[in-house]
Amino acid sequence: MAAPGAADGGGGGSGDSAGPATVSRRVKYASLGVLVLQNASLVLSIRYVRTLPGERFLPTTAVVMAEAMKGSACLLLLLIQHRGSVRQTAVTLHEAVVGQFGDTLRLAVPSLIYTLQNNLQYVAISNLPAATFQVTYQLKILTTALFSVLLLGTALSRLQWLSLALLFAGVALVQAEQARSAPSAAALALSPSAGPEAPAQSYAVGLAAVAASCLSSGFAGVYFERLLKRSGGSIWVRNVQLGAVGTAVGLGAMLAAEGPAVAALGFFYGYNGAVWAVVVNQAAGGLLVAVVVRYADNILKGFATALSILASTAASAHLFGFRPRAPFLAGTAMVLAAVVLYGRPRGAAARGQDGGLPTRTRAPEGTEPPCRAL
Repeated sequence: MAAPGAADGGGGGSGDSAGPATVSRRVKYASLGVLVLQNASLVLSIRYVRTLPGERFLPTTAVVMAEAMKGSACLLLLLIQHRGSVRQTAVTLHEAVVGQFGDTLRLAVPSLIYTLQNNLQYVAISNLPAATFQVTYQLKILTTALFSVLLLGTALSRLQWLSLALLFAGVALVQAEQARSAPSAAALALSPSAGPEAPAQSYAVGLAAVAASCLSSGFAGVYFERLLKRSGGSIWVRNVQLGAVGTAVGLGAMLAAEGPAVAALGFFYGYNGAVWAVVVNQAAGGLLVAVVVRYADNILKGFATALSILASTAASAHLFGFRPRAPFLAGTAMVLAAVVLYGRPRGAAARGQDGGLPTRTRAPEGTEPPCRAL
């Protein structure tokens, strides 16, 4: 789908005007740069707001708000795509939702899993240092690859299998080092402003949450990609459907998990400027991944992921007193190498293509986002 505002190939012999290739390249590198900042800042900001003492917001409400924002943003983009025609946009949505009702029902599966994943991420980041979460969460590459092989019949190259093994070994090394120093790491990872009222943390709970999040991310992404390949349709239409269903599912999960607390304290209990920044950041991440999917390839996405891990580690050391040791640094280096190697094309002929990669190319990571993500 052509992005709004992309230059047309026609006209204009002006030497000052940038051609389509130049515009695309600028958008690609700009979106990747913003993606690095978004990935790192989201994890750090969630860690910050979840470890502050005092009133703590209910994470299920934040998930609902992020889903609603992402769905609304995709709806707005769909309206722009139809040049502001409300009638044409409504007809498109009616055909997609009612005319293809079976696909709408099938979209409930990734919506449910994405909602679970987003809630699990809050649990994981609340109990793990930001840098540890960022490194461990890269196991989603492994789960996505495995589900792609099983569900899509994707063939991986030897280099990709090697990179997956390196990824697993790197995460295992990080976890082994963190498990030995879990009590001190948890204490060091608290915000400098944390006092006696700071919330308790459990490394085991955080590790279980991030593992479940990686599994759900891999399956939901591949399932969504399979659905898109079979049914086609605009990515924005599909994401509007995902956002609508995800909001409904998120509300159900909120009532089931924290219904009494929401009724007693209120939906926006504990919200402040930092919490709203987290919600908006998470919602914007879905749109950003959609732009990256449109303009970038897996090599650059791999570099962006690697840079976001480095940024999170450096910021965690400064903001939360996180002190990485030699095994953590070695394991992180292995994960970074695996991420970059996994995104390499199979040959020169694969340049500019996905290189047969089974990554979640059409299902953002944080919808991780119903538009990526985290």
